[in-house]
Amino acid sequence: MCSTEVTVALDAAERAALLDVARRSIAHGLAHGHPLAVDPDAWSPALRAHQAAFVTLNRAGQLRGCIGHLEATQPLVLDVADNAFAAAFRDPRFLPLAPDELDGLEIHVSVLSPPVALEVSSEEELLRRLRPGIDGLILDDGLHRGTFLPSVWETLPKPAQFVGQLKLKAGLPIAYWSDRIRVSRYTTESFGS
Repeated sequence: MCSTEVTVALDAAERAALLDVARRSIAHGLAHGHPLAVDPDAWSPALRAHQAAFVTLNRAGQLRGCIGHLEATQPLVLDVADNAFAAAFRDPRFLPLAPDELDGLEIHVSVLSPPVALEVSSEEELLRRLRPGIDGLILDDGLHRGTFLPSVWETLPKPAQFVGQLKLKAGLPIAYWSDRIRVSRYTTESFGS
Protein backbone atom coordinates (compact mmCIF):
# COMPACT_ATOMS: atom_id res chain seq x y z
CA MET A 1 0.00 0.00 0.00
CA CYS A 2 1.28 3.47 -0.88
CA SER A 3 1.91 6.00 1.83
CA THR A 4 0.79 9.61 1.52
CA GLU A 5 3.86 10.83 3.36
CA VAL A 6 6.72 12.64 1.62
CA THR A 7 9.34 10.00 0.89
CA VAL A 8 12.45 12.17 1.30
CA ALA A 9 12.47 14.58 4.24
CA LEU A 10 14.62 17.67 3.77
CA ASP A 11 16.90 19.19 6.36
CA ALA A 12 17.19 22.96 6.94
CA ALA A 13 20.18 23.34 4.60
CA GLU A 14 18.38 21.52 1.77
CA ARG A 15 15.28 23.65 2.24
CA ALA A 16 17.41 26.81 2.14
CA ALA A 17 19.20 25.53 -0.97
CA LEU A 18 15.90 24.95 -2.79
CA LEU A 19 14.64 28.43 -1.90
CA ASP A 20 17.93 29.88 -3.14
CA VAL A 21 17.69 27.92 -6.42
CA ALA A 22 14.10 29.14 -6.87
CA ARG A 23 15.08 32.80 -6.32
CA ARG A 24 18.14 32.50 -8.59
CA SER A 25 16.04 30.83 -11.31
CA ILE A 26 13.59 33.74 -11.24
CA ALA A 27 16.43 36.29 -11.35
CA HIS A 28 18.04 34.33 -14.19
CA GLY A 29 14.70 34.38 -16.00
CA LEU A 30 14.51 38.16 -15.69
CA ALA A 31 18.01 38.49 -17.14
CA HIS A 32 18.00 35.71 -19.76
CA GLY A 33 14.42 34.60 -20.43
CA HIS A 34 14.85 30.97 -19.33
CA PRO A 35 15.23 29.01 -16.08
CA LEU A 36 18.52 28.60 -14.27
CA ALA A 37 20.51 25.59 -15.54
CA VAL A 38 21.06 23.24 -12.62
CA ASP A 39 23.38 20.22 -12.47
CA PRO A 40 21.62 17.71 -10.18
CA ASP A 41 24.89 15.87 -9.53
CA ALA A 42 26.16 18.91 -7.60
CA TRP A 43 23.45 18.52 -4.96
CA SER A 44 22.67 16.22 -2.02
CA PRO A 45 20.94 12.87 -2.62
CA ALA A 46 17.65 14.29 -1.32
CA LEU A 47 17.74 17.10 -3.90
CA ARG A 48 18.70 14.68 -6.68
CA ALA A 49 15.77 12.37 -5.85
CA HIS A 50 12.85 12.46 -8.26
CA GLN A 51 10.07 14.29 -6.45
CA ALA A 52 7.32 16.61 -7.60
CA ALA A 53 7.10 20.18 -6.33
CA PHE A 54 5.06 23.34 -6.63
CA VAL A 55 6.48 26.84 -6.32
CA THR A 56 4.12 29.54 -5.10
CA LEU A 57 4.95 33.24 -5.35
CA ASN A 58 3.31 35.96 -3.26
CA ARG A 59 3.74 39.73 -3.13
CA ALA A 60 2.23 41.80 -0.33
CA GLY A 61 0.20 38.79 0.79
CA GLN A 62 -1.34 38.27 -2.66
CA LEU A 63 -0.81 35.30 -4.96
CA ARG A 64 1.59 36.23 -7.81
CA GLY A 65 2.06 32.80 -9.41
CA CYS A 66 1.89 29.10 -8.68
CA ILE A 67 3.13 26.32 -10.94
CA GLY A 68 4.17 22.75 -10.26
CA HIS A 69 4.00 19.09 -11.09
CA LEU A 70 1.78 16.46 -9.52
CA GLU A 71 4.07 13.57 -10.35
CA ALA A 72 7.83 13.25 -10.08
CA THR A 73 9.48 13.47 -13.51
CA GLN A 74 12.95 14.85 -12.69
CA PRO A 75 15.32 15.57 -9.80
CA LEU A 76 13.74 17.80 -7.16
CA VAL A 77 16.30 20.60 -7.56
CA LEU A 78 15.50 20.78 -11.31
CA ASP A 79 11.77 20.69 -10.64
CA VAL A 80 12.08 23.65 -8.28
CA ALA A 81 14.23 25.67 -10.71
CA ASP A 82 11.82 25.02 -13.59
CA ASN A 83 8.67 25.65 -11.56
CA ALA A 84 10.00 28.87 -10.00
CA PHE A 85 10.68 30.23 -13.47
CA ALA A 86 7.26 29.07 -14.71
CA ALA A 87 5.44 30.54 -11.69
CA ALA A 88 7.12 33.90 -12.34
CA PHE A 89 6.73 34.05 -16.10
CA ARG A 90 4.24 31.45 -17.36
CA ASP A 91 1.31 31.35 -14.95
CA PRO A 92 -1.55 32.26 -17.32
CA ARG A 93 -3.41 34.08 -14.54
CA PHE A 94 -0.74 36.78 -14.28
CA LEU A 95 1.49 38.98 -16.42
CA PRO A 96 5.14 37.90 -16.39
CA LEU A 97 7.03 39.10 -13.32
CA ALA A 98 8.65 42.51 -13.79
CA PRO A 99 12.17 43.28 -12.53
CA ASP A 100 10.88 45.68 -9.86
CA GLU A 101 8.75 42.87 -8.37
CA LEU A 102 11.70 40.66 -7.38
CA ASP A 103 12.35 42.61 -4.17
CA GLY A 104 9.72 41.62 -1.64
CA LEU A 105 8.75 38.47 -3.55
CA GLU A 106 7.84 35.63 -1.17
CA ILE A 107 8.74 32.17 -2.43
CA HIS A 108 7.15 29.00 -1.09
CA VAL A 109 8.13 25.48 -2.11
CA SER A 110 5.85 22.49 -1.58
CA VAL A 111 7.38 19.05 -2.11
CA LEU A 112 4.63 16.53 -2.83
CA SER A 113 4.30 12.96 -1.70
CA PRO A 114 3.24 10.54 -4.44
CA PRO A 115 -0.54 10.86 -5.03
CA VAL A 116 -2.67 8.03 -3.67
CA ALA A 117 -6.06 7.18 -5.18
CA LEU A 118 -8.93 7.80 -2.80
CA GLU A 119 -11.70 5.34 -3.60
CA VAL A 120 -15.02 7.03 -2.85
CA SER A 121 -18.52 6.31 -4.10
CA SER A 122 -20.02 9.74 -3.40
CA GLU A 123 -19.12 13.31 -2.64
CA GLU A 124 -20.41 12.81 0.90
CA GLU A 125 -17.94 9.96 1.42
CA LEU A 126 -15.14 12.13 0.02
CA LEU A 127 -16.01 14.97 2.41
CA ARG A 128 -15.96 12.56 5.39
CA ARG A 129 -12.57 11.10 4.44
CA LEU A 130 -10.75 14.37 3.80
CA ARG A 131 -8.17 15.52 6.35
CA PRO A 132 -8.43 19.34 6.45
CA GLY A 133 -5.07 21.05 6.60
CA ILE A 134 -3.26 17.83 5.63
CA ASP A 135 -4.57 16.62 2.29
CA GLY A 136 -3.80 18.08 -1.08
CA LEU A 137 -6.40 16.89 -3.55
CA ILE A 138 -6.42 16.04 -7.26
CA LEU A 139 -9.81 15.84 -8.96
CA ASP A 140 -9.93 14.29 -12.42
CA ASP A 141 -12.94 13.75 -14.69
CA GLY A 142 -12.03 13.26 -18.34
CA LEU A 143 -10.72 16.55 -19.70
CA HIS A 144 -11.37 18.29 -16.37
CA ARG A 145 -8.54 18.23 -13.85
CA GLY A 146 -7.55 20.40 -10.92
CA THR A 147 -5.59 20.33 -7.70
CA PHE A 148 -5.42 22.24 -4.45
CA LEU A 149 -2.33 22.11 -2.27
CA PRO A 150 -2.89 21.54 1.45
CA SER A 151 -2.14 25.24 2.05
CA VAL A 152 -5.49 26.09 0.36
CA TRP A 153 -7.23 24.83 3.52
CA GLU A 154 -6.14 28.13 5.12
CA THR A 155 -8.60 30.02 2.89
CA LEU A 156 -11.15 27.22 2.35
CA PRO A 157 -11.30 25.48 5.76
CA LYS A 158 -14.52 23.49 5.28
CA PRO A 159 -14.35 20.29 3.20
CA ALA A 160 -17.45 21.22 1.17
CA GLN A 161 -15.91 24.61 0.28
CA PHE A 162 -12.57 23.01 -0.56
CA VAL A 163 -14.11 20.40 -2.89
CA GLY A 164 -16.61 22.83 -4.42
CA GLN A 165 -13.94 25.36 -5.32
CA LEU A 166 -11.68 22.60 -6.63
CA LYS A 167 -14.48 21.50 -8.96
CA LEU A 168 -14.79 25.06 -10.24
CA LYS A 169 -11.03 25.22 -10.77
CA ALA A 170 -11.26 21.99 -12.78
CA GLY A 171 -14.01 23.56 -14.94
CA LEU A 172 -16.90 21.67 -13.36
CA PRO A 173 -20.03 23.01 -11.63
CA ILE A 174 -19.95 23.05 -7.81
CA ALA A 175 -22.87 20.61 -7.61
CA TYR A 176 -21.34 18.17 -10.11
CA TRP A 177 -20.63 14.54 -9.20
CA SER A 178 -20.14 11.54 -11.45
CA ASP A 179 -19.03 7.92 -11.22
CA ARG A 180 -16.19 8.95 -13.57
CA ILE A 181 -14.59 11.34 -11.06
CA ARG A 182 -11.22 10.13 -9.84
CA VAL A 183 -9.80 11.60 -6.65
CA SER A 184 -6.26 11.33 -5.30
CA ARG A 185 -4.71 12.87 -2.26
CA TYR A 186 -1.16 13.78 -1.31
CA THR A 187 0.68 15.60 1.44
CA THR A 188 3.38 18.22 1.18
CA GLU A 189 6.50 19.34 2.95
CA SER A 190 6.21 23.11 2.60
CA PHE A 191 8.58 25.95 3.42
CA GLY A 192 9.21 29.50 2.28
CA SER A 193 11.07 32.72 2.54
